[in-house]
Amino acid sequence: MAFGGFSPNASTQPVAEINMIPLIDVMLVLLVIFIVAAPLMTHAVKVELPRAASQVDPSPQEPVRIAIGPDGEISWNGERVSRAGLTVHLREAAARSPQPVLHILADQAGPYRHIAEVMAETSRLGLSRIGFVTDPRPPR
Repeated sequence: MAFGGFSPNASTQPVAEINMIPLIDVMLVLLVIFIVAAPLMTHAVKVELPRAASQVDPSPQEPVRIAIGPDGEISWNGERVSRAGLTVHLREAAARSPQPVLHILADQAGPYRHIAEVMAETSRLGLSRIGFVTDPRPPR
């Protein structure tokens, strides 16, 4: 191991070795920290949740299915409608209490602007419970 010195007759060449001692010290400190902290992360806080009696809604609303085709055609629960007809249906849905859930079925080949226009119209009319329906099968 080469050490530098302050004597004038010593060679003034730079030391070409990496000092590994500080690196090893830091790694050992980190190892100790992880050994101490790991058991603390595995313990869960046991919580006893409160119990409450509630009744199930006897008439759950059926979701409204809005299908958007690749060329922008729109259907409301399987019935083809125009843009004006969609607005009428959305107004009626917004007036209901509670508001229904809207399921949007959009063709993957269609432009996004058709979906954005339908979502903008639903937002403008105050409908906020919107979900997108996808095919759960993995892609081929």
